[in-house]
Amino acid sequence: MSVSRTTILASGALFSLYHIVLGAFALRGESDAISPIVAMVLYGFATVLSLWPLSPVAMTPGLAAFNVGVAAAVCFLVTAHLDPTTAAGYETWHVAAVGTLMTVTAVRRQFLLGWIGTGILVVQSVAWGGFAKALDMGVIGSVVWIGLAHMLSIALSKASRDARLFSLAEREAVDWRAAQEAYLYERQFRLLQTSRTAEAMLRRIIATGGDITEAERIDCFILEGALRDEIRGRRLLNDAVRNEIMAARRRGATVQLLDEGGIDDLSDVEVDRILNSIASALSRSEADRIVIRTVPSESEMAVTVVGLRTVGDASASALSEDHDDELDLWLEIPRREPVPARAPAAEAVPPVERSV
Repeated sequence: MSVSRTTILASGALFSLYHIVLGAFALRGESDAISPIVAMVLYGFATVLSLWPLSPVAMTPGLAAFNVGVAAAVCFLVTAHLDPTTAAGYETWHVAAVGTLMTVTAVRRQFLLGWIGTGILVVQSVAWGGFAKALDMGVIGSVVWIGLAHMLSIALSKASRDARLFSLAEREAVDWRAAQEAYLYERQFRLLQTSRTAEAMLRRIIATGGDITEAERIDCFILEGALRDEIRGRRLLNDAVRNEIMAARRRGATVQLLDEGGIDDLSDVEVDRILNSIASALSRSEADRIVIRTVPSESEMAVTVVGLRTVGDASASALSEDHDDELDLWLEIPRREPVPARAPAAEAVPPVERSV
């Protein structure tokens, strides 16, 4: 069960007001009450500033120094017209009042100035009425209050710091567990995908003792590319794209998929539109080398597809880099589906594909 800050401030204000009420009772029958009244006004003003609801938790050094000055002034103003030889009553209300004000100062993280104000109270009380009189007025109680406030503030600060550390450790544990679960899921998914894609061929290799035909060797390379696509292609794959890539590889083309996270923020509907555009472009292309790559998310485009076709003798070009390639396919797919322009249907130009 937690206590709100408003409740704590209200309790402190009522307790501080109680000291002023005691001081007011002590003024009955006094002919010269100017200095005690000034002391009450100063104390009340300092209390209002110290307990202001909109102020931060840590008191500013300026306000803390002002409180120390008020504590010293209240001590001298109240005791100026008192007789130290008489019994202590409500007339010495300032002892508890100064102790309360310094306790508030210490609770709001100004420990040194809180102790200084309490020290002024002790020294002034002893100098005014002696050690026994100071004890009779309750100076020890004010010292105990400031000591308890100091210790409790340190304990609460340590507890708050420990709570933050525990919270940070908990978040790190949750992140670690999430990462491990994601790793396990990804591993199981990849194993399932590999099993579904290559299990038949692996069984064939085992059954023949590795003595497979040339066509089956080609199929192995195609399957290897498909497995690589699942790792590097990520969201660039659906069944239609897989089928078109498989068809391109069977006719001898080289296909590379590079998903670098550029479409991770898109919805499934947008991704399906993009993948269907890729599959449609691949079905019409005769390129020998095809690269499908995502574009960084800050771009207007989502995916680029580039297809090159070797010109001349393909076997000769395979032996040397000195050969010419011509552009067979260039496709840029926008991240968002274009809004149809207000123009006749015959003039609409589909974005942005050029085939050579």
